[in-house]
Amino acid sequence: MRFEIIVSLFATMLISAVLTPFVRQFAFRIGAEDRPNKRRVNKIPMPTLGGLAIFLAFTFATMFLLRSQFPTQQLWGLFGGELIIIATGMIDDIYELKPRQKMLGITLAALEVYFFAGLRMTELTIPFVGNYPLGWLSLPVTWLWIAAITNAINLIDGLDGLATGVSIIALSTIGITGYFFLTVSNTYVVIMIFALVAALIGFLPYNFFPARIYLGDTGSLFIGFMISCFSLYGLKNATFISIIIPVVIMGVPITDTVFAMIRRILNRESITHADKHHLHHRLMQMGLTHRQTVLVIYGLALIFSFISLLYPMSTMWGSVLLTLAVLVGLEIFVETIGLVGPDRQPLLNWIKKIVQTFTSRTSNEEQKHNK
Repeated sequence: MRFEIIVSLFATMLISAVLTPFVRQFAFRIGAEDRPNKRRVNKIPMPTLGGLAIFLAFTFATMFLLRSQFPTQQLWGLFGGELIIIATGMIDDIYELKPRQKMLGITLAALEVYFFAGLRMTELTIPFVGNYPLGWLSLPVTWLWIAAITNAINLIDGLDGLATGVSIIALSTIGITGYFFLTVSNTYVVIMIFALVAALIGFLPYNFFPARIYLGDTGSLFIGFMISCFSLYGLKNATFISIIIPVVIMGVPITDTVFAMIRRILNRESITHADKHHLHHRLMQMGLTHRQTVLVIYGLALIFSFISLLYPMSTMWGSVLLTLAVLVGLEIFVETIGLVGPDRQPLLNWIKKIVQTFTSRTSNEEQKHNK
């Protein structure tokens, strides 16, 4: 059985690689192109719709190659949401939807998997307090989770191969965590995760710098939506650990999204306002090349993934302290690269004051001692 799964995953990777050139030509024919402008890094029109090749390869794997591995209701319930999100992405790649229209598509997909695939948060466990059923809050909380993760991947898709590579790292980590720490009844989720990883690996050579095709919103929305759904399989009874692990795994896109919102609020701009101050923009403005920027962010994604693997092995207090350490380290990194703004460095300024105060006291004590 394991050999059959491995062969199927390898076949999925090949199918994705074979389909991508055809999807590239199809994108040109229907006008799904990313044209250069002041916000883009590409200098020539670039075909989008790359996510369609990933979706087709993944669907072939789950519906045919690995069909016997998945419960029927779960498979078809999830497939309905996939179709809605793919349709939303394709329409956006061709006609460019407004943010509200795009959010409507995400909402419809979230409602579909909530009611037909049973993907939902039903209970919340607060550390040191107790368990609380979400009741009617289950729907809005589930929707918020799906919308947040989906948009996070969509926002980070700004450089060749960036969202694809980060998603491969994130999904692989979720799959590894799921294989070792989820119950046996959910092993089919792990197989589905690695089927998507295989499809992404087959697509990556065409998408890495210099790219020949972009993911487009078809791809970034689909990948983000699938990551949010996969993580929900472990969040039915949401605990501190079950929530924090996927959040840390998705540390790069979530960090970029959260600080983009903070930056825009501080600048008194709409949170949907586009700018060139995302993580990848800032790294390139600091002097890194396109390829170096992508590789650095891959490295950051790997660091977050390694950290996430420590949580299942930690005690509750250990997990809390680990989270605090991650937040402090992340804030220092964000302030260092000026992700919110070059003049907004509250933690670094506070640290500098402490260092200056300590240095001044040490200097005074040395002078007194010398006298």
